[in-house]
Amino acid sequence: MARAPLLQLTDISLTFGGDPVFEDLSLVIQTGDRLALVGRNGSGKSTLMKVMAGLVEPDSGAVIAGPGVSVGYMEQEPDLTGFETLGDFAAHGLDPGEMYKVERAGEGLKFDPARPVATASGGERRRAALARLMAEEPELMLLDEPTNHLDIEAIAWLESELKGTRTAFVIISHDRAFLRELTRATLWVDRGAVRRQDIGFEGFEAWRDQVWEEEDMQRHKLNRKIKAEARWAVEGISARRKRNQGRVRALQDLRAERSAQIKRQGTAAMALEAGPKSGRKVIEAAGIAKKFGDKQILRDFSITVQRGDRIALVGPNGVGKTTLLNMLIGKEQPDSGEIKLGTNLELALFDQARAQLDGDMTLWDSLTGDPDMRVSGKADQVLVRGQPKHVVGYLKEFLFDEGQARAPVRSLSGGEKARLLLAKIMARSSNLLVLDEPTNDLDVETLDLMQELLGNYDGTVLLVSHDRDFLDRVAATTIAMEGDGRATVYAGGWSDYLAQRGQDDFSDSVVKSKPGKAEPKAEKKQSASGLSFTEKHRLEALPGEIERLEAEIGKLEELLSDAELFTREPVKFQKATDALVQRHEKLSDAEEEWMALEEKAQG
Repeated sequence: MARAPLLQLTDISLTFGGDPVFEDLSLVIQTGDRLALVGRNGSGKSTLMKVMAGLVEPDSGAVIAGPGVSVGYMEQEPDLTGFETLGDFAAHGLDPGEMYKVERAGEGLKFDPARPVATASGGERRRAALARLMAEEPELMLLDEPTNHLDIEAIAWLESELKGTRTAFVIISHDRAFLRELTRATLWVDRGAVRRQDIGFEGFEAWRDQVWEEEDMQRHKLNRKIKAEARWAVEGISARRKRNQGRVRALQDLRAERSAQIKRQGTAAMALEAGPKSGRKVIEAAGIAKKFGDKQILRDFSITVQRGDRIALVGPNGVGKTTLLNMLIGKEQPDSGEIKLGTNLELALFDQARAQLDGDMTLWDSLTGDPDMRVSGKADQVLVRGQPKHVVGYLKEFLFDEGQARAPVRSLSGGEKARLLLAKIMARSSNLLVLDEPTNDLDVETLDLMQELLGNYDGTVLLVSHDRDFLDRVAATTIAMEGDGRATVYAGGWSDYLAQRGQDDFSDSVVKSKPGKAEPKAEKKQSASGLSFTEKHRLEALPGEIERLEAEIGKLEELLSDAELFTREPVKFQKATDALVQRHEKLSDAEEEWMALEEKAQG
């Protein structure tokens, strides 16, 4: 006997502002489904998820949950009104004996349950909403951009939790690596329709391209047929006298069919123009350090940034990535050390807080009111890379329609706000591009375009991101900030950093290294201590690695101390057991390596 579906949507139609969002949409979510919900920014993904959650009422159609099925929804901007602390919000509706679930999720997602709601940031509020959803353990979880504002370690924890759960879930995310790891089917929202393919996100882009190719072929055939019929309709006088009226009506029908076709949304017409070349040395930092109160953000860090470098900063939230970024571009001064900026620098900044956008302003005023974009005496034009353009025309290049031009910025989705900020940045030339969390809320196609633009950009890029796939695609150098003021420079992107660091993956770590990655060649040059440069660096790094392994062993042993874990979550029990054995082996190897290097250093 077939199981009843968890959730069924039948003939859903919804209209916003006179424009249809969905028409006659039907879909079914079954037990065990792990779905990626994908589509362009503004296609209606979040709206559809709210319909699934029962928060938006469709104009027609039915949304039916299975018998006894609870549906949990994590929204992008949760309402915490009426709650004193984040913990109060996250634990709402739970029995007192289940508070440990919130505490566990809080530890994994790195938020403080005691934090007052009044002082909590947007990211902390989202993490509290995610912790609440994880603690509730509904039969169906709806997750709208769950990785936004999470660092890589927290993303890895969430990834591990979702892998181990039996709960069905639907995820909206821009994080390719996250979607590839977790999803087994894809819902694609495209021009008011939803297509389903029982292949995870890994196969989505090939499927999408195939659909578009078939559409283009059908459109080409239709155009050829219309052209041929139109030629027949206008050939000589004698032909027109004998014209078959049925054929004329068929031609009219063909033209109507073509007119009714909904065109695909194109990609944003984004462009990056590098200004005059900067000096060869863009930034030179020597022995810089920074401290806030008792917290050491950075100690004795040096780096030289050359023209054309692509440098990414990675590390947990709160470790000081944005602080280091601001010091490198001269917005903040170090406590000690020296930073020299190169000559002829033209900076463009994409800030994660979107502080350059005023929510009360219209899109029109946001562009025309920008001093760098204003055209003297022309209230309807903006200056784009030295050339005046009509403001609506420029907005259309970034996929905004004419009706949105006079809408307030606060009405935009997260992805649309990101596109508007990119429109402001890309209107001016630059040779130093600073991107602080640029990937949040952007769709896959826009990320692809941004990657291509950065690859061709004839300037220098400094980047902060938690998007592992994007880091691998863009970064040529990685600065890893690992706490306690430590910052280490590695060649390559995220996967290269992991390979050089020799790290594997379990809940507290990040992602698995790519197989077959060659270890960096050891330096042959010997120091006065008898150690090579690489060996000396390794000796200095090993105590920290040993400390980390001991901490991970402690957490795993604590997890396995739960007597009911084996019967409740056998997969997680086995995974934790295997990880504990691996950690002990690694700890033993690290201790032996440290002793051998210490003996060699002492001669």
